[in-house]
Amino acid sequence: MNKKNNIVLIGMPGVGKSTIGVILAKELGYGFIDADLVIQQQTGKLLKDIIEEEGVDGFIRVEEDVNASIESHHCIIATGGSVVYGAKAMDHLREIGTVVYIRVDLETLEERLDNMKNRGVVLREGQTLPMLFDERTPLYEKYADVIIDEKDLTPEETLDQLLKQLQKLAQQRY
Repeated sequence: MNKKNNIVLIGMPGVGKSTIGVILAKELGYGFIDADLVIQQQTGKLLKDIIEEEGVDGFIRVEEDVNASIESHHCIIATGGSVVYGAKAMDHLREIGTVVYIRVDLETLEERLDNMKNRGVVLREGQTLPMLFDERTPLYEKYADVIIDEKDLTPEETLDQLLKQLQKLAQQRY
């Protein structure tokens, strides 16, 4: 059985991983897993509370452990934006699925992320969104099997691009 039958969505907070993930799951007849919700279920805490109590590094450890333990088949997995800091988690997710980086430019992100603290966005002391963007972009690109540039696209257009890219990838593999 092909172990790599999930689709893993990575990208900055606010790019629409969960929104696109749910639509994609319906389109493909897959299950849907929101990794942030799995973290909350397993810890019994909100993401922002984990960050507050454990600090950024503690949260990243929790996130890595939870993501590295996800076992699923034919699921769309929407990850938290900071998942790429955990090599163990990313290696596992790449093993069980095709990793799709949903990319959006910094300007669009800034418009979408008015209140980052309430979203449980992992920012270190003194770190700005542009700094975070610059830090994470190379990691997203490193782990991605497919990159979807979402600039100026509706969720439906993003989904369309994603399906085309996945089809192209599947043809290349076989």
